Amino acid sequence: MPYTVTVPVFEGPIDLLLHLVNCHEVDILDVPLTPIVDGFVRHVTRAQDHCAMDTLSEFVLVAAILVELKSQRLLPGPDTVEPEEELLGSCERDLLLARLLECRAYAAVADRFVTMFDQAARSFPRQAGLDEGFVVHPPDLLAGVTPERLAAAYLAVAAERPRPRLDLSHVTVDKVTVAEAVEELVAVLPHQGTTTFRALTAHLGTRIEIIVRFLALLELCKIGKVDLGQGETFGELQVTWIGEYQVEAPGLVGAAARSAGFDEYDG
Repeated sequence: MPYTVTVPVFEGPIDLLLHLVNCHEVDILDVPLTPIVDGFVRHVTRAQDHCAMDTLSEFVLVAAILVELKSQRLLPGPDTVEPEEELLGSCERDLLLARLLECRAYAAVADRFVTMFDQAARSFPRQAGLDEGFVVHPPDLLAGVTPERLAAAYLAVAAERPRPRLDLSHVTVDKVTVAEAVEELVAVLPHQGTTTFRALTAHLGTRIEIIVRFLALLELCKIGKVDLGQGETFGELQVTWIGEYQVEAPGLVGAAARSAGFDEYDG
């Protein structure tokens, strides 16, 4: 949509103003260009990102033509050029520029062909060939192929292949449960008061047993039976029994551990 301008001698689209100036119905000297440019700048500032690119480019083109026409009328010169003749010269100049670019493209293609011809001229065809009467017999690809062999090959390919099975009979799996570790700690910790995690796991021989023992302590801390503390970073983990000083029912804490999702760990 063309930009609308408002000047003392005209109000409407800017492209119509240019047409009236070319037709001598509006004198370019009576058209102030500064209000037109200022108004368009304010319009673009208010529109920000919503202003179409074709509107911007059209205004810049028409405004540049109006500025050129008005400058030619204001500045003295040896020859007086009519606006129509000036616009006609611009069209011819654009046409010549387009033809020049097209000729440059054809010239580039011609240069490429010349380079390809030069490279092809460096190759020579092979003059020597096979002796006369020498006949090459290609191998018979179907030699020895019978319907029986073809059917047997199809059945071998289409037959269902057995699923591979991995033998794990030689792998020993240690099964340790958090519930058992919780019941063991409940039986030991009330008689020790405050101890360390290192002392509680000193007699264990595998890593999975130590991990399960740590998870058991976390479960006891969760249900309020022990207090865990560490005086410094990477220091000893202090374990203090804060529950009642009597042996808990073996299944009570174990059930709590199983309800928390720490039933069994396969190492």
